[in-house]
Amino acid sequence: MTLPTIAVTGATGFIGGHTARTLAGAGLPQRLVVRNPERAPDLPLAEVAVAAFGDRSGVEHALTGIHTVLMVSAAESANRLDEHKAFIDGAATAGVQHIVYTSFVAAAPDAVFTLARDHFATEEHLRGSGMAWTILRDNFYLDFMPMMVGDDGVIRGPAGNGRAALVSRRDVAAAAGAILQHPAAHTGRTYELTGPEALTMAEVAAILSSGLKRSIRFHNETVEEAYASRKAWDAPQWQYDAWVSTYTSIGSGAMAQLSTSVEELTGRKPQSLAEFLAAQTEPPTLAH
Repeated sequence: MTLPTIAVTGATGFIGGHTARTLAGAGLPQRLVVRNPERAPDLPLAEVAVAAFGDRSGVEHALTGIHTVLMVSAAESANRLDEHKAFIDGAATAGVQHIVYTSFVAAAPDAVFTLARDHFATEEHLRGSGMAWTILRDNFYLDFMPMMVGDDGVIRGPAGNGRAALVSRRDVAAAAGAILQHPAAHTGRTYELTGPEALTMAEVAAILSSGLKRSIRFHNETVEEAYASRKAWDAPQWQYDAWVSTYTSIGSGAMAQLSTSVEELTGRKPQSLAEFLAAQTEPPTLAH
């Protein structure tokens, strides 16, 4: 068996898992870096290594012999940036040459969407690591739009008439899979990954109404109302800030820019929200 030179993190999740399946379908050996080996997908030419992002020595061991890594950003948490830095440092020590990182559109130190600030800091740490890099700046995932609907059929948040160029996780994974098959061609590139249209939240509600066969509408909260309504859930302050700034970032216009990168990388047009809903074999679960 040919030793793998590509590693995929997050292989037990959607983006990492679908990217790994793309590589397996292309006949490429790969190493799946996971926290729980029992949940790793069983794929041809794939081997499994165990490491958590924040465990620098574990990451170093898991990535020894690997040239290129897909670094799917860690789960949202108060210490995610520290975990990202530990992973990048461990990868560099292991001899990794190239990291492909899933970041976020409009990442900046003062980004309106608070979680995008950690993504920017991660990008900067990666650029200073000495390794080659490719950055995928994803827009909000259209897959999650049904989860923004309350039990009463209302999407609430201070988004105003702002627009978001929502992208499907399927298209992000397909783009990552294409890059990993020819990583050298994408060295030093930053790709904005968006869907085919920029939608207001009122338009999102209308599309969800049609696709889910129920009445859904958007209510434009003030920022103060948004914080107050989310106090119904016990959460740390950074989580409240992230929830509310999801909407204020849309209202700011930062999420509206469309890109052709998905089609350029994958050879197919990106999926729309209506197409995503139509492709579901079961209706997406509605949640707060």
